[in-house]
Amino acid sequence: MSGDPFVTHRSLLFTVAYEMLGSAVDAEDVVQETWLAWRRVDQGEVRDPRAFLVRAVTRKALDQMRTVARRREEYFGPWLPEPLLTSPDVAEDVALADSLSTAMLLVLETLTPTQRAVFLLHDVFDVGYEELAQAVGKTEAAVRQIAHRARTHVAERRPRGETSRADTRTALEAFQRALETGDLQGLVDILAPDVVMLGDGGGIKQALPRPILGADKVGRLLTAGLPTVVGVMSAELVQVNGWPALLVRLDGEVDSVMTMLVEEGTVSGIYTVRNPEKLSRILEVAELTR
Repeated sequence: MSGDPFVTHRSLLFTVAYEMLGSAVDAEDVVQETWLAWRRVDQGEVRDPRAFLVRAVTRKALDQMRTVARRREEYFGPWLPEPLLTSPDVAEDVALADSLSTAMLLVLETLTPTQRAVFLLHDVFDVGYEELAQAVGKTEAAVRQIAHRARTHVAERRPRGETSRADTRTALEAFQRALETGDLQGLVDILAPDVVMLGDGGGIKQALPRPILGADKVGRLLTAGLPTVVGVMSAELVQVNGWPALLVRLDGEVDSVMTMLVEEGTVSGIYTVRNPEKLSRILEVAELTR
């Protein structure tokens, strides 16, 4: 089956579905449904298997987005995308890594499902407008308009400052040192004035019930919480969604994943996922590598 187009393009299909849904679990379901659809067609009649599969996964992801809309509305506390461990080659694809980042996925959440599909497929995955029109069931002219509106919307909300993996790693290492030494000053000193801190426990694990805004409030929260975890909490630098991140353990067990948005050397976003349902894939990897 090594020559099966589905196998060849499976990684692409998963990435498209994940970027549309922000959930690896839901993306896997969509990819599985796409495989079933692929098995049902006369593959010899399919002139462009990649285009067929991308159209199929897009349509099924759009259906899934509508299905999970109510679930998102009823979600307890802030919602963050499921963290996805990624390999170094993802970081080398700058456009892909930027679109996978937690900050960018949160921006994509503000688009309509069709806008999100059109923006990702055209601007990230380089799908042409004619093929896009077939994927989302719109005319080519309509798709061009949707793409323009989506691009404008994203440009207004995406991080404006320069971001770098080196600066992100430096900020994460400051937090890592704080867990080891109890000294948070290195991190507090680089908090942006308008920094936002989000925690996602999904109502299962304790987390921030609402966003914390501003360097003073975030600094006070971190300073108050640090003494309770020094010595029992540790952090390991990993790569999540194409960017440096911290895999945080409590008493040796995986507790959370922390990512940061660092612009112009200052931390403007701190995102922590504790919801165990969103950490299931990472927990599996952690168990295999223990």
